[in-house]
Amino acid sequence: MDLPVDEWKSYVSQKWSLLPKSIQVTISTAETLSEIFRHSSLLLEGYLVEKDPSAPLFYREEGNKKFQRKDYRGAAALYSKGISHSRPHTADISLCYANRSAALFHLGQHEMCLKDIMRAQMHGYPETLQPKMLLRKAECLVTLGRPQEASQTISDLERSFAAKPTLAAAQFQILQRNLCRLKMKAQEKENLTETFPAGLTKALEDMDLKEENGQIPNAASSVSLRTDPLKGRYLVATKDIPPGELLVKEDAFVSVLHPGEMPPLRLPESKWDTRVTNGDLYCHRCLEHTLAPVPCDGCSYAKYCSQDCLQRAWDLYHSVECALGGLLLTLGVFCHIALRSALLARFEDASKVVRKLCGETRNKDSFSPESEAQAQTLTCDLGGEREKRDNPREPPIPGCDLNGKYESNYNAVFHLLPHTENQSPEHRFLCALSVSALCRQLEAASCCKPPAAGPPVPGSGPAVCGAAMLKHMLQLQCNAQAVTAIQHTGSEENSVTNSKQVRLATGLFPVVSLLNHSCSPNTSVSFVSTVATIRASQEIRKGQEILHCYGPHRSRMGAAERRQRLRSQYFFDCSCAACREEERAAAGPRWEAFCCESCGALLQGDDELICGSTSCTEPVSRDHLISRLQDLQQQVGMARKLLGKGKPERAIQLLLGCRRDAQSFLSGEHSLVGEMEDDLAQAYAASGDWPKSAAHLQKSLRAVEARHGPTSVEVGHELFKLAQLFFNGFAVPEALNTIQKAEEVLTVHYGPGNDEIQELRKMKSCLLDLPPIPAEPSVQDPKVFFQQLTTLP
Repeated sequence: MDLPVDEWKSYVSQKWSLLPKSIQVTISTAETLSEIFRHSSLLLEGYLVEKDPSAPLFYREEGNKKFQRKDYRGAAALYSKGISHSRPHTADISLCYANRSAALFHLGQHEMCLKDIMRAQMHGYPETLQPKMLLRKAECLVTLGRPQEASQTISDLERSFAAKPTLAAAQFQILQRNLCRLKMKAQEKENLTETFPAGLTKALEDMDLKEENGQIPNAASSVSLRTDPLKGRYLVATKDIPPGELLVKEDAFVSVLHPGEMPPLRLPESKWDTRVTNGDLYCHRCLEHTLAPVPCDGCSYAKYCSQDCLQRAWDLYHSVECALGGLLLTLGVFCHIALRSALLARFEDASKVVRKLCGETRNKDSFSPESEAQAQTLTCDLGGEREKRDNPREPPIPGCDLNGKYESNYNAVFHLLPHTENQSPEHRFLCALSVSALCRQLEAASCCKPPAAGPPVPGSGPAVCGAAMLKHMLQLQCNAQAVTAIQHTGSEENSVTNSKQVRLATGLFPVVSLLNHSCSPNTSVSFVSTVATIRASQEIRKGQEILHCYGPHRSRMGAAERRQRLRSQYFFDCSCAACREEERAAAGPRWEAFCCESCGALLQGDDELICGSTSCTEPVSRDHLISRLQDLQQQVGMARKLLGKGKPERAIQLLLGCRRDAQSFLSGEHSLVGEMEDDLAQAYAASGDWPKSAAHLQKSLRAVEARHGPTSVEVGHELFKLAQLFFNGFAVPEALNTIQKAEEVLTVHYGPGNDEIQELRKMKSCLLDLPPIPAEPSVQDPKVFFQQLTTLP
């Protein structure tokens, strides 16, 4: 996992090389930290988050261009950027909200459209523009099955027309025609009873733990916490656990949304960035996806899914963070999490853990780093390895309270190990300097005092806050958890969705952090908002350790690379069953294997490869095969570009040639072979040839299954795509069979509330509701089948 501090390091290095020589000399010869900090603050220009009064008009005009091209999603995102730069109760913010409501209306997001209309009115939307927006409001109300409210809005419009006939005649006639149409539509729906799909009430089914665990409230009763001198803390099964059972459900103690790709150094003529990143599409508190974010009134960066999320974030931490946005973006996510963790500690009874950090003193606000006794205490706690054992009341397992309960709170976060002794001096210095810069800015802004809403924490002076933040920042290298989501890719017109796992945020999950690593784990982790859920991905026997993968998985890289990554980030040498098994095996992974051009057998060896057949004795250079593989990868990349440009026929020709070449030297389970089959499936789907598309995806599925296993989440996603292809091609028996397989696999990893599972159930319901098809050959024609399908009520 890339460390945000490394990103800052690269960014500062780039900025330094671009500075004039005179400024470099000034910073190099500065005698005090204050001078260095003051001069270096020039480096923060690229990440200013203050509201720019000239930005709303720019983003509104750019959004209008996308709206005219019917790119309503892109338009909504740009209107949101304009809203983020607007001050409350101004024409700018009301116009941006109104324009975004129009984009949301065309996207079918009628509830969100109504909220934006209300916001536009609340911020003073011009009276002369009201009729068109009110018509949109009435249309939404009718569509949502709220005819009484729609009729009231229509009546208000009619009175407005009568009282203020200021519209041009042509515009007035258009509005009148739309008004008449809406009145008829509203009258038709007045006698209809509103119905709500039963599935909505069961969307979070099986998301709660079945039985409460007395020791770990966020874990199932089938889990127990143990400790070992070598392993440290870990979790074991107290009974046999079947695949798919929910083991842990934990909301993050703290999480910070990744801002996405940050803009490069900008020239004055390109002042505003129109790229849409995760920071524009996800709530900065709960991480919910939103097309209509509500911005912070004080900065242009923080955005939320609702006014409630905005207020809760403000009360908990954003009241302090708001003025620090540009600095936090520069210092990186880890530094941001460290600050937010310290801020959240104010709302708990954190006095005991704070005393552990700063030492027992009568006046906590006069903490002095020069005090030798306090410095020894601080060093002891930051090291995380030397625990005080002379207190009989201290719990036997670090992080537990006096009753032995391990909860997801600040006490548990505090006891996560920072592994200071393993961190390089350069890394420790970089973290300390980052925290120092943040503390200086906090002091300058007088933000160190806790708000009235939160109880003050004893010893919450700047030095103690800094020491706490430094500990948290060092903890993150080994304890940070990437919060991920499945994003669907491809155009909205494409009937088959591709999906990929993306990282949305970084968080601290004290219970999840208890799990030890395995390169082939027995659990699967997924996220809903900021909540992590861990399910058994296979049967776990009583007494067996519950294991989680820290990133390097056996299906993604070889044992040597995995061990190197784990050693550099987590400071241990992996000896899990997967690593031991690969040590004993002579051959490399099947998904990287080359095959003999003559007989097709797998090649073995180091620099010179040979197959086991007696008739094939000629060795082949590994370098030669790698060169062929790289050439093939370039060709596949060209085919993907053609596919992206809407040229599937040319992509198919190129991919078929690549496929023939691959058959001469790559194993059938090679990862590139599977990728090519997947690309061919996409190309044929884009051409509307569903049978060929399904045939190629089935071949891709075999490669994915060989690499990841038949019950892996990767196979589940491939089965979901295959079910869509069979569904679109009207292959009913094949579709139903694939839907069942996909649902079984995905339920193990996500539970029944997953979006893809819900989509599979809709497809299944649609297929089961089809009328029986006669056996005559003529009826088997897809066109006839399609006509039957479209005549369904």
